[in-house]
Amino acid sequence: MTSASAPLPPPRTPGRYRLAVVCLGNICRSPMAHVVLEQRVAEAGLADAVEVTSCGTGGWHVGGPMDDRAAATLTAAGYDATRHRARQLTPDWLEDRDLLLAMDETNLAELGGASERVRLFRSFDPVGTGGEVPDPYYGGDDGFEEVLAMVERTSTALAGALQHLLGRA
Repeated sequence: MTSASAPLPPPRTPGRYRLAVVCLGNICRSPMAHVVLEQRVAEAGLADAVEVTSCGTGGWHVGGPMDDRAAATLTAAGYDATRHRARQLTPDWLEDRDLLLAMDETNLAELGGASERVRLFRSFDPVGTGGEVPDPYYGGDDGFEEVLAMVERTSTALAGALQHLLGRA
């Protein structure tokens, strides 16, 4: 699915949009996307209308901060990585959010598969649309930098799509 062939689903509440980014443990990919997307949303003038959250499908890290390497990568790029605390997906997230964006096919399957309101995060990536965001946890620092590049360009595209959807473009 691409953003052109599958636009953002409509908000459940007119004028408000709630989206969540989902990975396995909510300490690397999804918190990086959460922080960047939240900043892109604010830069687009949508902070009052769009709520960005993140969670993991597993509960191993609930309440903890993001991975030190993820936080360092974000901090080096000028983002605030200090507020994140890992959360676990609960069934109500599927009903409460307008859109859930999975980082990879495994996360997507754990969300019940692709649907109007559940998609891969990179389905909005203008480069390599529809691919997975690789998990950098077991690799080196360059993996976190690669994830940040994907997250930044996808978040920019998502913020633009949200501006159009909410009539603020």
